[in-house]
Amino acid sequence: MENLSKSPRLIEMDPWLEQAEGEILARHSRFVSKLNYIEEISANIEQFAAAYEYMGFHFIPAENSWVYREWAPGAHGLFLTGDFNNWNQYAHPLQKKENGIWELKLNASFYEPVFTHGSKVKVLVKSAIGDHLRIPAYINRVVQDEDTKNFSGQLWFSPEYEWGNDNFDVKKLGDLFIYEAHVGMAQEKEGLGTYNEFTEKILPRIKKAGYNAVQLMAIQEHPYYGSFGYHVSSFFAPSSRFGTPEELKNLISTAHSMGIAVIMDLVHSHTVKNLNEGLNLFDGTETQYFHAGSRGEHPDWDSKLFDYGKTEVLQFLLSNIKYWLKEFHFDGFRFDGVGSMLYFHHGNESIDNIDKYFTQGVEYDAVTYLQLANHLTHIINPQAVTIAEDVSGMPGLTSPIDDGGIGFNFRLGMGIPDFWIKYLKDVPDEDWSMAEMWQVLNDRLPYVKTVTYCESHDQALVGDKTIAFRLMDKEMYFNMQSSDENIVVDRGVALHKMIRLMTISLGGQAYLNFMGNEFGHPEWIDFPREGNNWSYLHARRQWSLMDNPLLRYHYLSDFDRAMIKTIKDAQLLGTLYANQINCDETNKCIIYERAGLIFLFNFHANGSIPGYQFNVPEAGEYKIILNSDSAAFGGQGRVNEEMVYTTIQEENTPVFKLSIYFTCRTALVLKKIK
Repeated sequence: MENLSKSPRLIEMDPWLEQAEGEILARHSRFVSKLNYIEEISANIEQFAAAYEYMGFHFIPAENSWVYREWAPGAHGLFLTGDFNNWNQYAHPLQKKENGIWELKLNASFYEPVFTHGSKVKVLVKSAIGDHLRIPAYINRVVQDEDTKNFSGQLWFSPEYEWGNDNFDVKKLGDLFIYEAHVGMAQEKEGLGTYNEFTEKILPRIKKAGYNAVQLMAIQEHPYYGSFGYHVSSFFAPSSRFGTPEELKNLISTAHSMGIAVIMDLVHSHTVKNLNEGLNLFDGTETQYFHAGSRGEHPDWDSKLFDYGKTEVLQFLLSNIKYWLKEFHFDGFRFDGVGSMLYFHHGNESIDNIDKYFTQGVEYDAVTYLQLANHLTHIINPQAVTIAEDVSGMPGLTSPIDDGGIGFNFRLGMGIPDFWIKYLKDVPDEDWSMAEMWQVLNDRLPYVKTVTYCESHDQALVGDKTIAFRLMDKEMYFNMQSSDENIVVDRGVALHKMIRLMTISLGGQAYLNFMGNEFGHPEWIDFPREGNNWSYLHARRQWSLMDNPLLRYHYLSDFDRAMIKTIKDAQLLGTLYANQINCDETNKCIIYERAGLIFLFNFHANGSIPGYQFNVPEAGEYKIILNSDSAAFGGQGRVNEEMVYTTIQEENTPVFKLSIYFTCRTALVLKKIK
């Protein structure tokens, strides 16, 4: 690949970046240089990223032998131990080969039986810090002993999974409606959910709700369940807490058969410090996988930071991407912690000038890695989706690499949930600004494809609150019967629907919801820990609340399903922006058009307005296709949904108006029918 020879297209799309043209070209040049180097030492980046096919445990049929390989350049010696040799720690030494790789070959007939499916292994590493039992870095399964709570690698030699005709194409789905989910806490029981339970019980719910993608958290193995999967220890091992690798593959295959894409929440931004389970000090040196000193420590997450400039680390992480795409057929990744990766300050400083995007405090090696990761992902699967978790607004994050960008398909609109939290916490209803809502929800550049959402798992954790809980708090425990009269719950149910509809209709080109939030799940997420006596009470989803016709939760779920259908049918997310029609601060009303639909919001606490007039783009007849105040969605049923609204033309003008009874705390969607 060659360097850009002219001004990047990124600058054509955003002239503000002209002052940074040299830095954008340099960013692209660093990517090209690293890619060319990779292609010098390997045939291509795909072969470079096939390390998992060489490292770890493999059977060589031609030699009737097993081989185990590990990269540990600073180690003094490596010894494989496990069930196969009765845990004799020094009976099977590895031999050091080139480039810091150690190797052990075992003849299957001589050492009968050598390795068996399901047997446990560890590698003893002799180094400058002593002798330590470690889990092989490329192991594809890790299990925890129920008695000792210690983790071990597990050899997993099941037959190759039969994918059938799994040629799933995400692009054919059109707009993405993403259901963020956690397999372990997806069930109602007080305990761990499994891949099989998720396949059988949760995928049908996702399908029925209208979502066409599921974003799975906590797939990579992690020693502490309460980390939500963000302190990864074994990068190539799907978490055994939830079942076997084949059961995860079956989950993905089943989702594909239902028309649901499966996006993996990928954690390459950091890793656990744990010596027993993770990569830290694996070969006895601080710098095998990570930077030395403070550069290798995340100050907020108590974790280790990769050295993205080191060839072997690049190969490890890029191989991890290829592994999940090829072996498990994931349809893409949500890259965790991108904002932390991009800067030495890990996103803890405000970006108040353009230099802070390109020179001051920018982690060049991490930027190049993310470009390589996107490049590789889209070579393996051109239809794959990559989403960046970044709130900094890094220019070019979602632009093609050859346009001067980093290559993601989407960024998360992280400022939107922060905005709603601020309003719900600190701003009285009567002070909500329609103009500020409009500005925040449209605050994105036209070429920056954004996943819009009003809350995710972040807002559901202990220490924070979901929108439903902020709105209704303890009233959710006592006044959610359909027959209850409670002004707090009435307000909460109304605003919950309005906030979600405004977010999905204004905020971006894809939409995300965390499981259970669509029906206002009443409880926070609190994983089993010593402080709660290792309870699973709050690490589950209470679907029975939504399924109970006597409770109000189903109204929120029913509205969410109707909302998704309305947006999907209009192909709204494929359009860039809405067109504002009316912004009325006095009456707390805002009206806009997007994708041919007219969206009307009256946020006033009690100001219902008869004969409210507003302009529409075209003359004709309009009908309500979605009404948040409908009794079917737990509203007060004050709006006649059968009524046809005919435009009124102002005399001697080309202006057309509609007039409606605009009830308070109501959102309506109108569609032209004639």
